[in-house]
Amino acid sequence: MRHTALLALALVAGAASAKLPPLSDEAKAKAAETAARTAWSDKVAAYQLCQAMDRVAAGYLAHARAEGKAVQPTPTPPCSDPGAFTYVPPESKPIEAAGAHSPPQTAATPHNTTQPAAAGTKP
Repeated sequence: MRHTALLALALVAGAASAKLPPLSDEAKAKAAETAARTAWSDKVAAYQLCQAMDRVAAGYLAHARAEGKAVQPTPTPPCSDPGAFTYVPPESKPIEAAGAHSPPQTAATPHNTTQPAAAGTKP
C-alpha cells in the first residue's frame, strides 16, 4: 500500500513540475484584447456610477429645496463617457502613436558633437 501511495505521489509531483508550453502569438493577442475590453468595461461602469450619483444628488437637492432647506450643491467634475469599444493591436499602431518619437521640446544642443566628452583631455 505504501509503495502505491509513493508511486502516485511521485507521478503527481512530476506532472506538477512540468512546464507549460509558451503562449502562441494568437493567444497573446487575444489576452491583450481581453485586457483592453476589461479596462473599457471598467470605464463604462465608472461612467454609469457617476451618472447614478448625479441623479441621486439632483433628487436630493430637489427634495431638500421643496422642503425649504437652503442647500448648495458641491461642484464635481462632469462624467466622462468612454465611448464605444475600439481595440487597435500595439503592433499596428504608427510609431508616433506608440510613443517612440522624439520629445516635444526643441533640442538645446545637438545630440552629438566633435568635442571629446571631457574638455581638455587628449585622446
